[in-house]
Amino acid sequence: MRISSRAVFAVAATALTAATVTACGSDGKDTNDTKGTKDKNLIGSAAPVAGGGSPGAGSGPRIKVVATTTQVADFVRNIGGDRVEVTQLIKSNASAHEYEATPADLNAIRAAKLVVENGVDMEKAWLPKAVQAAGFKGPVVDTSVGVQLRKGEHEEHGEHEEHDHGAYDPHIWHNPLNAKVMVSNIAKALSTADGANARIYENNLAGYGAKLDALDADNRAKLDTIPAANRKLVTNHDALGYYVDRYRLEFVGSIIPSFDDQAELSGSRIEDVVAKIKATGAKAVFAESALPPKTASTIAREAGVKVVDGDDALYADSLGAPGSEGAGYLGSEAHNTDTIVAALRG
Repeated sequence: MRISSRAVFAVAATALTAATVTACGSDGKDTNDTKGTKDKNLIGSAAPVAGGGSPGAGSGPRIKVVATTTQVADFVRNIGGDRVEVTQLIKSNASAHEYEATPADLNAIRAAKLVVENGVDMEKAWLPKAVQAAGFKGPVVDTSVGVQLRKGEHEEHGEHEEHDHGAYDPHIWHNPLNAKVMVSNIAKALSTADGANARIYENNLAGYGAKLDALDADNRAKLDTIPAANRKLVTNHDALGYYVDRYRLEFVGSIIPSFDDQAELSGSRIEDVVAKIKATGAKAVFAESALPPKTASTIAREAGVKVVDGDDALYADSLGAPGSEGAGYLGSEAHNTDTIVAALRG
């Protein structure tokens, strides 16, 4: 994710003169995410989506919230319900590592009560500059506070210095217990910003937390059906470390040796991954929904294993498009588990 200071302030100047661009011009509703539910919202850059389905409408005007990633935006909608009007900066099925602010995004940040980020340096390259350019003076909520962070395979070789967000893996949401910490941080921030309706956020947090617990239990039960010798994962980039740790899988390696899915890939790296697959007996290479499947297909072919791509590709950095199986967090994680089990259990 790279955005230069010059680019940010040029966008800010454009935003200030673009009278026809508004940050919050939609009243589209969405329903709380449940496993298997299709999210019908039109989500995009600076496209606000109201929360939905919460018990009680509360009092006073809705809280305008800017959320950075697809996952964070989905969490805010589920905890905020009808009390929030969410502007999601990063589009569905897009890489979080190459975001650039638009004039509408900066207008949305300027008008927001809260800005909510993933944290762990996921947005470090661009969010502080965008917040400054927008003139936002309110709270920036780091949802990662309280999460126990991990380092990745490539950290041992010092490769993160060139490619990654920082020393720690930012893909914290792939462990549902981390997601519980994230939504708790969101609920606290909303309760502080909108104290009169704190009970609504507390109730929504309890309900969504129960769904996260159920997701975690379902994941474990399904993944435990994979034979021990087959519990080996090969992915596009190093994004599923928290998932691997939580469910006791073996991470063989990633095609891109980085937390950043936009990092460069070398020919020697491809050879290394093919060799690892053959040496470990890994059964498949998993492509990702936000990345082209060509390299994954090539590696799988050279290693003599199957590639899992197309509609079965994993949701790694982003949730899926509206109407897809991965449009919401719960659905995307259930999809990932079902796909991994189907590919590795046989």
